[in-house]
Amino acid sequence: MGIADIISLLGGLAFFLFGMTLLGDGLKKVAGSKLETVLGKLTSNPVKGVLLGALVTAVIQSSSATTVMVVGFVNSGIMQLSNAVGIIMGANIGTTATGWVLTLAGVEGEGGFSSATVFAFIAFIGIILYFFCRKQAQKNVGLILLAFSVLMSGMQTMSSAMDPLKSNEAFLQFISAASNPAVSLIIGLLVTAVIQSSSASIGILQALSITGAISYEVAIPMVLGMCIGACVPVLLSAIGANPNGKRTAVIYLYFNIVGSALFMIPFYILHIFLPMEFMAQPASAFGIAVFNTVFKVGATLVQLPFTGALVRLAVLTIKEDRSEDEEEFQENLLDERFLDYPPLALEQSGRTVERMAAAAVKNLNRSVELFTRFSGEKYEKILGRENVVDRYEDKLGNYLFHLNSRGLNERETLISSHYLHCLTDLERISDHAVNLAELAREMESKGVAFSSDGLEDMSRAAAAVKEIVSLAQQALDRADIKLAQQVEPLEEVISTMLEQMKLRHIRRLQTGACTLEMGFILNDLINNFERVAAHCSNVALAVLELRYADLQFHDYARDVRQGDQPEFRRWLAFYQDKYLTAPTVQS
Repeated sequence: MGIADIISLLGGLAFFLFGMTLLGDGLKKVAGSKLETVLGKLTSNPVKGVLLGALVTAVIQSSSATTVMVVGFVNSGIMQLSNAVGIIMGANIGTTATGWVLTLAGVEGEGGFSSATVFAFIAFIGIILYFFCRKQAQKNVGLILLAFSVLMSGMQTMSSAMDPLKSNEAFLQFISAASNPAVSLIIGLLVTAVIQSSSASIGILQALSITGAISYEVAIPMVLGMCIGACVPVLLSAIGANPNGKRTAVIYLYFNIVGSALFMIPFYILHIFLPMEFMAQPASAFGIAVFNTVFKVGATLVQLPFTGALVRLAVLTIKEDRSEDEEEFQENLLDERFLDYPPLALEQSGRTVERMAAAAVKNLNRSVELFTRFSGEKYEKILGRENVVDRYEDKLGNYLFHLNSRGLNERETLISSHYLHCLTDLERISDHAVNLAELAREMESKGVAFSSDGLEDMSRAAAAVKEIVSLAQQALDRADIKLAQQVEPLEEVISTMLEQMKLRHIRRLQTGACTLEMGFILNDLINNFERVAAHCSNVALAVLELRYADLQFHDYARDVRQGDQPEFRRWLAFYQDKYLTAPTVQS
């Protein structure tokens, strides 16, 4: 095997790996952007999990990628650990599809048409569809055909480059040493750990088998080692995950180790007493594909009834870290594993925005309560939760920044922009909650209090502010258009209420019923209430913009601001009646 053969081998490997990646990308585009999100909405039925895991993996061409996604699902709380086991098993089956596709590389046609000729023709059709068709669906099909041709060309190039190995003395000695099952298994494990794809390593083994130098005695344990080696990228991806995320990766490892052990131990014991003649025969690409599929289906069928045992074993292996505080801040909601899958990443971003909104609203409600009954404990909790909101803003902002660099489509870009706008307003609402808490503490430290009329005004305004933040939060969480439409008229009513509060305070100040010191505090309170309502209005309009993402939205927003929408006028009248003519609020 000369330098030229080595260069051809490396080039063939490059084409092979690139073609495999390209094929997976093309299939995902044809399947649609919601393919991966289906995984996160799975029922607890393990059989359905197996089927779905197999389907998704067959499309994205990588069991490791599927399992990495599942680690992310469990890590972020979308999926229960017990639900992940079936998908992991199915992923192992789905990855066998590549091996079957690669068997076509060695098929020769009739009438002088070789497989290379067929693949060249497929590539020609693909390039026409990709460059000359206008519809994206046709372009995607062209991409798949091109990727398939590149994959097969790489496979054939590798096979041709490896052909001199069948007479290479050093290679034959190496293969002879690899006839030891343990050695062969380790080789398969190491190759897959480096390449980080069992499908690719199986393809390399199939290409090598064409030389005729690889027997089933070498190929079978090597395939088993490749299955275990596929766990390496998954284990690496779980570094930094929460305990359940790490347990998911460990389950994948245990499943492959147990499956390999359950096959190897009885098989080789039987082989000792009843030698199997086929083991000494040269392995074929077809035979490797058959064994790969039979083994993985068999391992799944044997272990499927014991999914609970796998979960318990993983729990025993990875102990719970009691130091984690997931009640206040869920560090793992935004999983970097999802950045390559924008629909999943955006879904996680939405969940994080919901958590952030809940923390901000809780802060606002607690701060308002401090004016009627101050509590040092509540005050400290408000400050602590403000730090939580800030952490969400920093983490989500950084996450969306990286996501936007991944080539989002128009709709995904709009959603990402929507979240970025909302997180700024939510963070400011929490800031104003802290400002209000500081005012309440100032009142407590100075021993001052609202007059009865002042307390009545404050209580009524506080009730309206609490309602508007609740409306904005619910509209955001549910993407509810009707709730979002209620926010703007309530904001206008709050603005009117606060202006009336200022006028009544001036009258009380003139009559001596209120002190100048309380006047400063009341003015700051009014300003914070006003800003909170304005930020809620921004959130609601962002929800509406996401729903009406067209040129008409700006006209709609203008009409809303000017009160020209019938829905706006109806809710304006409702809130005017509720808050501007409401009966006296008792303190």
